Amino acid sequence: MPNILLERVYQKPLSISQNSYLIDRLWPRGIAKAKLADVIWLKEIAPSNELRKWYHEHLDQWNSFYQQYQHELENNQAVAILSQQLTGNQVITLLYGSKDPQHNHAIVLRDFLYNKLKHNNSAS
Repeated sequence: MPNILLERVYQKPLSISQNSYLIDRLWPRGIAKAKLADVIWLKEIAPSNELRKWYHEHLDQWNSFYQQYQHELENNQAVAILSQQLTGNQVITLLYGSKDPQHNHAIVLRDFLYNKLKHNNSAS
């Protein structure tokens, strides 16, 4: 099973690997673009603006956010970019800006990718 690493973009030191993706819709405040020069900004994979704003107003509704974002990912073309990296058993790093390491969209995306991979492997 391929490895998906999650790392907060504000973490020091930040370990950027060959397959690192910034998965936030908005550029992280206070982070110079030069610092993430080797990172692919995959903003289209982030939760929609509507869902992102909704979650900021309803932080206590993690399960609902989780399900809604999973639903968005089912129809998100950018998922193919990460799925392609994972089929080659490569390690990818998902960089996110959220302060909460247990409740953020990177976790939802990681779970979605693992489930998609598991489903594809069991179908073959």
